[in-house]
Amino acid sequence: MMLSCPLCTSTDTAPFHRDARRDYLRCRVCALVFVPPAQRLDPAAERAVYDQHENSPDDPGYRRFLSRLYDPLRRRLAPGARGLDFGSGPGPTLSVMFEEAGHPMAIYDPCYAPDASVLEDRYAFITASEVVEHLFAPGRELARLAARLEPGGWLGLMTKRVTSAEAFAGWHYILDPTHVCFFSEASFEWLARHLDMRVEFPAADVALLQRR
Repeated sequence: MMLSCPLCTSTDTAPFHRDARRDYLRCRVCALVFVPPAQRLDPAAERAVYDQHENSPDDPGYRRFLSRLYDPLRRRLAPGARGLDFGSGPGPTLSVMFEEAGHPMAIYDPCYAPDASVLEDRYAFITASEVVEHLFAPGRELARLAARLEPGGWLGLMTKRVTSAEAFAGWHYILDPTHVCFFSEASFEWLARHLDMRVEFPAADVALLQRR
């Protein structure tokens, strides 16, 4: 039985890679590479990994890391544009950076800031830094976020991208057991068409999608 793709729901998927821990399938429609649901961590084990993260707005190195998304997105925003940081984590930092630049921010994280009421508002921009690779249903979640954007609004995503099967085999990114979805440029291009958005790639691990 073929497994359906968690991004586009196609069942046209095929084996892509296997290591000692997991299998990885690739969708022939949207090019997403994903881990079969049966090989994901259970919720308690997943939360235990997240609790080990020690990100903080006081860490200059972490701010530099986030600037790869922050800098190109901020240049595209109107003064005072309001945003949402989705998947803000245990030490929200990207939201702090935008607030320091005069952008009011809401945050949401299913573990650390679970107030889902913020997902009912409208925003000029929404960010998700190092988030989409953790999503069990990225197609549904990203469509929900895109629907909360104002016309012309931006969805800023930061995640490392699949480039080739050879690079994937030795890629450190697949060693994190909470990483279950791996996007390529083709995956984001499919997503942009599906959501009627335009997409730009200002950095090797950044995709900016704009609502038309």
